[in-house]
Amino acid sequence: MNASPHVVCFGAAHWDVIARANPGARGADAPGLVVTRPGGVALNVALGLAAAGVAVTLVAAVGDDAEGRALAAMLEAAGVSAAGLIPYRGAETGRYVGIERADGELIAAVADLAALDAMAPAHLPLDALPPADAWLIDANLPAPVIRALAMLDDRPPLMADAVSEAKAAKLRPILARLDRLYCNRAEAEAICAAGLNAARAAAEALAARGVRRAVVTNGPLPAADVGAHGHVTLSPDKGAVRSVTGLG
Repeated sequence: MNASPHVVCFGAAHWDVIARANPGARGADAPGLVVTRPGGVALNVALGLAAAGVAVTLVAAVGDDAEGRALAAMLEAAGVSAAGLIPYRGAETGRYVGIERADGELIAAVADLAALDAMAPAHLPLDALPPADAWLIDANLPAPVIRALAMLDDRPPLMADAVSEAKAAKLRPILARLDRLYCNRAEAEAICAAGLNAARAAAEALAARGVRRAVVTNGPLPAADVGAHGHVTLSPDKGAVRSVTGLG
């Protein structure tokens, strides 16, 4: 990458509505705090890159509604280009509703992502995208969109985030097209359809299936980075979990 890289992120962008019970609260009508904040893997990555000074464009499906326009305004204010947002007429901007205990552990969640599910390869604004040093896709995307982006020959290096065990398998058909894959051990197991007892074993299994560089985390246990450079294993810093939403 050059001194001022540009990354295009493709994937989920929605509003997270998180309800957390107060410490010690019990029952079906527990007192607590409800917050609304932007969410979605691709959106979170884009915000993180922008905060680090990287130029970023986000391609995501939203509704043609006030919530979608608010999301676009928030992104632009944070330094992320929202020019790639696709507003779907008649659809509502996605929402993820999570209910957490006071310690941040998830009790239940519901995701309403109809706009994202409507996304199709023909809807991608590829001709309008700026030149980029890398693309990142997340596995929230519909499988046809993932395949269409991966199979393009005239594109920059492709990175992917596996998102979750349930969605990671959508990346299986395109592993050999990925320059870099980020996932946790459980997601790697879902992709490889095999039991993998450590992050390094998981990263090596992904590399053996064609991924050029695999970065695999494993909760509080060591993470691994495997590719042409060899392998690196690092232990994560210890810290208290404040919320599992968006943790990966």
